[in-house]
Amino acid sequence: MLSANVKATTRRILSTLAVTGCLAAVLPAVSIAQGLPGLTIFGGPGRQNSLNYRLDYGTTRHPSDRYRLRIPAEKMEFAASQISIDYPDYYEGEFDVELKPEKDPDDQPVEVRVRQNGKYVSVALDEVIWDRENRVIEIYPTEPVPAGNKVEVVFSNVHNPRSGGMFYFNCRILSPGDVPLLRYVGTWVLSIS
Repeated sequence: MLSANVKATTRRILSTLAVTGCLAAVLPAVSIAQGLPGLTIFGGPGRQNSLNYRLDYGTTRHPSDRYRLRIPAEKMEFAASQISIDYPDYYEGEFDVELKPEKDPDDQPVEVRVRQNGKYVSVALDEVIWDRENRVIEIYPTEPVPAGNKVEVVFSNVHNPRSGGMFYFNCRILSPGDVPLLRYVGTWVLSIS
């Protein structure tokens, strides 16, 4: 009788360990692709100013990452002749902003995509300036990005900082013919592990 109870208990323990081991192996793989604004307990932008994003990897271990920074249509009240993204001084990542004239707009290291008719279309860019000293990236499209559409700013070949953390990337736009003041659109709260 005692051996039957021992066998049953041993089976339960082994099956629990097997399930736990499987979960421990699967959860890191699921969390590799970071996205959406995470949970911010203290500080940070208000819910109305928080913007969605997706990182292909979101870790310090991967040599190259891709950031997809999204702006909802309701935040694009005005056309944008410039998109400006600033980041904190403790972010030590590296961006590839060199546009290659011989390549298509959707093969560039920096892309601006506008959602039209159910799909994203790349906008041609005149220039992308990365001001390292002031921690800002300025994106100048050839034609203004139209108002009232979802927009996605994509940075490819990004080298994440060596130490992870939470980084606030602020988005501002300049409208054509407007007073030359950047309008605040929102903040992406990037989490890199």
